[in-house]
Amino acid sequence: MTSHVPSRARTSAALPRLALGVTIAAGVVLSGLPASADDPHSAERTAASRGATVPAALDDAPAKADAPAQADAPARADAPPQDAPVPNSAPIEKVAPIQNSAPVEKIAQAAPPQVNATAPKTAPAHKALLTADALLKVAKSQIGVKENRAGGGTRFHRWYMSSPRAAQTVARDGGSIRAYRNAPWCAMFVSWVGEKAGLQDSMGADAYTVAWARWFKRHERWGGKAERGAVVFFSWNGGRIRSIDHVGLVKKDNGNGTITTIEGNTGDGRVEQRVRPKSQVVGYGYPEFQG
Repeated sequence: MTSHVPSRARTSAALPRLALGVTIAAGVVLSGLPASADDPHSAERTAASRGATVPAALDDAPAKADAPAQADAPARADAPPQDAPVPNSAPIEKVAPIQNSAPVEKIAQAAPPQVNATAPKTAPAHKALLTADALLKVAKSQIGVKENRAGGGTRFHRWYMSSPRAAQTVARDGGSIRAYRNAPWCAMFVSWVGEKAGLQDSMGADAYTVAWARWFKRHERWGGKAERGAVVFFSWNGGRIRSIDHVGLVKKDNGNGTITTIEGNTGDGRVEQRVRPKSQVVGYGYPEFQG
């Protein structure tokens, strides 16, 4: 005799309590009743007894306590299996981005520098002016500049007075920096041109022509050839360095015993282009050109 195994399915609330003590036949009848939604395993067993496929997702899906009971919806054996939606699954477009991901621009900044990258070479601004043509171009641009009635007041005076060289020459020659305001300015003009052309290191600067000529000679940059761009020193009476009266820049050796020059503090106190006889030249100072 087969022992009776009570069904684990819960009875419907509509059945009378006397149905609990019925016979095996009654138990068989009860097993065919729709499964209660309150039992998470009853739906699985009912579907299995009818040959339906149970979605695997139901094995781990907890039953919702507040889900409404659907006791009146009998399972259909011929209905195709339907996949239950995964609980709490977020739509694809709502998937959270990966945390701690750096923005694109920050990643680019953090990239290591290229090993073979070559830093641009920046030449000093005055390198383009280290030629005789550039020196004379600066000088030519000042042709026409004239002193005031007191014999000064030019940009060349103002520049020299504000330069460190003014304090040095005052310490050497005496006087005061203010005395340069209206002083003869041929040497201050040539010094200004050399500084603007970036040649101050090899050309020097001074307000006193004799001292400047001696500076060239001391640095072995002194000679008797009229080269283009050379600093030319004149003596109106002829003679040596100590008799120098005036200074300018050589523009051209004319080949006939004269030179064309650009000078400051000449004529009626202007910057002018002049032609001078070589017989008045004491010597030449040579800046160091690079072309």
